[in-house]
Amino acid sequence: MKEIYSEIILDHWKNPRNKGRIENADIVIEDSNPLCGDKITFYLDFEKETIRDVKFEGSGCAISQAAASMLSEIVKGKNIYDIVKLEKDEIEKMLHVSLGPNRIKCALLPLKALKLGIYSYIGKKYKT
Repeated sequence: MKEIYSEIILDHWKNPRNKGRIENADIVIEDSNPLCGDKITFYLDFEKETIRDVKFEGSGCAISQAAASMLSEIVKGKNIYDIVKLEKDEIEKMLHVSLGPNRIKCALLPLKALKLGIYSYIGKKYKT
């Protein structure tokens, strides 16, 4: 079973979905893990409280990049308030693996960046 799950991660790493940029994105958010070198940039386009489109760029290990690819597929078309409720265990389920303390940070970097982007959007939206 572990080999099958590794294939899923490798597929998203080698053939990432939603990789690229959105010109004139509503929000561009970058985050990184300086300890391991993983980097993620999300480009988010919103329609009211829904993510209309999402793209990402990044570098780093297969887990961080595969997680960004998978997460981008999951969040497109979803309500932002549902997305900010996503937790660590849902990322592990998405990846189909249980990760140790060193690798979980790689898997959670895209979720952290995505949530930062959503919070930034909410802050801009309700700014007076």
